[in-house]
Amino acid sequence: MKRLLALVLGVVLMTVLFTGCGKKEETTEVRLNEVTHSVFYAPMYVALNLGFFTEEGLNVELTNGGGADKVMTAVLAGQADIGLAGPESCIYVLNEGREDYPVVFAQLTKRDGSFLVGRTDEDFTWENLKGKTVLGGRKGGVPEMTLEYVMRQNGIVPDQDVVVDTSVQFNMMAGAFTGGNGDYVTLFEPTATEVELEGKGYVLTSIGQESGEIPYTAFFATQSYMKKNPDVVQSFVNAIAKGQKWVQEHTAQEIAEAIADQFPDTKIDVLTMVAQRYKDIDAWNGTPVMKQESLERLETVMETAGELDQRVDFSKLVDNSYAEAAIQ
Repeated sequence: MKRLLALVLGVVLMTVLFTGCGKKEETTEVRLNEVTHSVFYAPMYVALNLGFFTEEGLNVELTNGGGADKVMTAVLAGQADIGLAGPESCIYVLNEGREDYPVVFAQLTKRDGSFLVGRTDEDFTWENLKGKTVLGGRKGGVPEMTLEYVMRQNGIVPDQDVVVDTSVQFNMMAGAFTGGNGDYVTLFEPTATEVELEGKGYVLTSIGQESGEIPYTAFFATQSYMKKNPDVVQSFVNAIAKGQKWVQEHTAQEIAEAIADQFPDTKIDVLTMVAQRYKDIDAWNGTPVMKQESLERLETVMETAGELDQRVDFSKLVDNSYAEAAIQ
């Protein structure tokens, strides 16, 4: 009887031990709000789809803000934990004097991801914009400011040589253009290519190739969230760094296949074409680290657009410690 009891207790103990060893760690929920849904953010979708966030113990709930201002509103209101948008939104809030202002902790892209789309398959030069109307996006947003910066770099003065229409919401621009508004429009991918394939426009040039490197999109959160959840932020950046490295090391075809379920209405060959376009212009940051000179170029773009009166302290706006730890 004693031997039987000992055997039973041994089996129970082994069951408990093996059950404990096989138990998965609890995951932390992270609410992420992105400025728009675009192949431009492929490294993030790779991290989502290939399980890099899961490996870091995170379950990311992704929502689409439909504009940097709306992403910032969600973060400040506590409706999102982390925002993905242009860092100009963080600059605006910091300069407003808000105490719990958002801090940038990882950079995703390093160029403008939009393409200029026209109504005809023309031999495009910037002189072609004279006397025309361009749907440029929300005034004060990075897409619109970068467009104006590139125009000026090419001798075209906005609102003098060309009308820049800033009345159309960011996520409504393709529909407005195909509906007959404007002569040109700036669109992200895969929308730009889809408009072209539908015969409703032609991709003419990359804004990002013209503008040079700027921290176009980055992740940010309020200081209070980061102070309360440093391990979550570090795990998040670790996953992003893995996604960035993976994208650098794989082909456009492999990237397209990895992110395909994020774009169920877009064919693989189109996604491949788009991914190659972004590879060709070197759109994605190789690491999550933001460089100070890159932010300063963004501030130059903002000043040129008349949207920035005071530059910010890089060390107050950006915390690279998580990104540096991730790449080590």
